[in-house]
Formats: sequence, C-alpha cells, structure tokens
Amino acid sequence: MPTPTIRLFLIRHGLSEANLDKAVNQRVADHAVPLAPEGHEQATAAGQALGDYLSRHPIPRSRERPLSADDTALQRRARMFVSPYRRTRETADGIVDGLGGTIAHDRREAIELREISFGLFDGLEDHELPEVFPREHAYYEKQKSFEGEFFAPMPLGESRVQVMDRVKTIFGTIQRDASPDRENPILDFFIVSHGVTLRTFETAWMHHPWEFYGSLRNPANCSIKLIEGAAGRGYTVEEIFAGFRTERQSQQASREESGVRTAEAEQP
Repeated sequence: MPTPTIRLFLIRHGLSEANLDKAVNQRVADHAVPLAPEGHEQATAAGQALGDYLSRHPIPRSRERPLSADDTALQRRARMFVSPYRRTRETADGIVDGLGGTIAHDRREAIELREISFGLFDGLEDHELPEVFPREHAYYEKQKSFEGEFFAPMPLGESRVQVMDRVKTIFGTIQRDASPDRENPILDFFIVSHGVTLRTFETAWMHHPWEFYGSLRNPANCSIKLIEGAAGRGYTVEEIFAGFRTERQSQQASREESGVRTAEAEQP
C-alpha cells in the first residue's frame, strides 16, 4: 500500500502577556502565562486562515491514489497536538473558533511540545543576566563559546538540542496515526507550540543538520508553516500564513536576519 501524503501545520501561539512585557515571567510561571487580548484575536484569525487553506487544498491519501468524492469525511479528518502551556491551550481554542466546525478533528495535549526552559534566565533582558546571575552567566558563556549555543544548556534550563531530543519523541506517534495500515489514517496534523520548539521540530523532521536551526528566525505569533510529503518521497516546507509581529518583534527579526541573535529573540 502506498505511503500516504501527510501535512504538518506548525503554528506558534498568539501574542502572550510575556511577549509584551518580559517581566511577566518573573512573577508568573512560564506554563501559566496567558495570551494578551490581541493574541486571542490572532488565534481566531489563524484558525480562519487554516480553514480557508484546507478548503482550497484537499489532500490525497497518496500521490498514486487520490481520494474519491466519497471520501470527504476521511479527507478532512485532522489531529491537533497542543503544548500544555496556557498560551498554547488558549491559542488552540481560538484556532478551533476560527475553523468554525468546518474541519473534523480531535485534540490532544503533548508535553513534548512545551517551550524551552530558560531556567534562571527566564524573564530577564540580556543586559541583566551578568548583573543578576554573574557566576551562572559566566559559566553559560564559557560553555556556549566552547560547545556552541545549540548545545549549551541555560542554568537550570535546557539547551536547544535537549528540546530537539524530546520533540522527536512525538514523531513516532504522528507516523503511527498516519499509517496506511490504519482503517482511517489521519493525514493532517496541527502542531500548536512555541518558537524554539517549532524550529527544532522542523530541523529534525526534515533531517537537516543541527546548524540549520540557527538559520531559522523565530516564527511570528500565530504564523503557520506547512510541511507536506511522505516518507521515501520527501517533504516540502512553505509558510502559508505570515502571522503577526509587534514592532519590537519585527526589529528583533531584522537583527536576526543581520546575523545578530539574542536570547531575547527566542523568549517565549
């Protein structure tokens, strides 16, 4: 039986209160940070954009055997995997509202998709790190200069490679859900997660070398990136919804494109 073509829609959460004010992370646990009012509107808009795309681009079960007109229900079935953080849960709610019940789907939480832990550095501006945690910052800078930022874990936090390792554990679940051996395979997956997490997801799924991660800028809030293809035939990647950036986020993105990357640019 041909391997089915699947689609992975990578969706970053909407604008959060911490995106507007990093100090929020100093008084609210990262997993409890809510969306800002604007973030709820963004999530609904992303759901509408997603529904519109799926209406215009039905997916075949495989390139060799497209779905017939009688397979509409199967064609439109999707599964949503959501990071268990408050801002991603609220984003998922908004996406569902935006879809308006037009797409049959179910929803599951995936702890593997949580945001990177910034540890002691969470909620602090770059210039504050050596002032607030001088020793820990010095150790981190030493390790980063020796191993590289991708491999260096933040004090009491994670490294990017550790995030990638846990993100990859959900790949088997996706592949089983999409298996042609299933009576009703799931072909569309909505991955609602965070910036660092989604970049490691793309890097790992596409089998890119670890250095590729550094070439990806942090996605805009509620942006949607589509990975489409099948094992053995390869995958393509395209952005289908640009999402939203505040003026500050746009400035950060411009600095990244100029080769100036800061920890602030990766804040959740």
